[in-house]
Amino acid sequence: MAFSRTIFLTGFPGFIAERLVARLAKEEFQFFLLVQHAFLDHAVEAVKQISDDTKTPIENFAVIEGDITQPDLGMEPDDAATVRYETTDVFHLAAVYDLAVERDLATRVNLEGTRNVNEFVRGLKLLKRYNYISTCYVAGMRTGVIREDELEHDKGFRNFYEETKYLAETEVEKLKTELPVTIFRPSVVVGDSETGEIPKYDGIYYLIHYLRKAPYLLRAINVGNKTVKLNLVPVDFVVNAIAELSMDDKAKGKTIAIADPDPLTTSELFDALAEEMTGRRSEFSPVPKLVEWFLMKPFSPPVTGLPHHAVPYFFVEQTYDTSVANELLAPHNINCPNFRSYVANLLKFVDENPVL
Repeated sequence: MAFSRTIFLTGFPGFIAERLVARLAKEEFQFFLLVQHAFLDHAVEAVKQISDDTKTPIENFAVIEGDITQPDLGMEPDDAATVRYETTDVFHLAAVYDLAVERDLATRVNLEGTRNVNEFVRGLKLLKRYNYISTCYVAGMRTGVIREDELEHDKGFRNFYEETKYLAETEVEKLKTELPVTIFRPSVVVGDSETGEIPKYDGIYYLIHYLRKAPYLLRAINVGNKTVKLNLVPVDFVVNAIAELSMDDKAKGKTIAIADPDPLTTSELFDALAEEMTGRRSEFSPVPKLVEWFLMKPFSPPVTGLPHHAVPYFFVEQTYDTSVANELLAPHNINCPNFRSYVANLLKFVDENPVL
């Protein structure tokens, strides 16, 4: 059959990638899914499930073995030729999403891999959109308000994940003068706002597991910060926003922060969790500098469950402006729900799945 869109997507079968394919799937769309060898079996099962759930013919999906760090993205010549000839839309999600990643691996995958994808995209004759999934944390150690049309800075980075994603977005930004590019910057992605589903526990989940150790005792001392906001977005909001705007011509050439326009402070997040768990909020708030000092001590991670590489994210005063996102998402009636409206669903999922 003739397809109205042929989508080439990297990073399958990742958590966001699987949901994005399911959200986009329809009878008139074809999918080329680039998958590393180690994940081929998982990818095939995921495609079968998506096909069943969305009633999209299984023939619409092609799982292609490849690797973005290799020439031609590691695809066999015939596969690469087919993808080049038929692709209309690209979604580049493949990356190392790990705050503790080493420099060499981060550079090879996040930066060099994106350069390879960029070069491949340049050869697509039918290209309608190149959608690149970045992160709000390209802002590195900047403070204050971070606008969507701002990128370059010299404030440094907390880790190689941030640095290589920044460098990669810089490479994609250059393509806006020659290709229809949209850059999406999600903030910290948490579980589904309705089901709570998440594939791994990090970020705010460190705090959840900390409180779960002894909720009625630990909730009394609020280890959050009253001036620092931690921007959280449920995965369903992220997927819906990317899916809709990737097909919206007004999003061409834009960089879009997929973030909560009204995030809670870490102190408010602590109380939201504590109140949902125990019915009561905190009673004491230590000086933030004291809390940070404690969390960075060698004995802290075994006690709190919070690794040292995650600590800075609870203490940097950084706010993401979402003006572009708000304007573009409004006609689609897509809004980021407030954390308090879905915290119960996140906690229920953790209760039912204490270990992932």
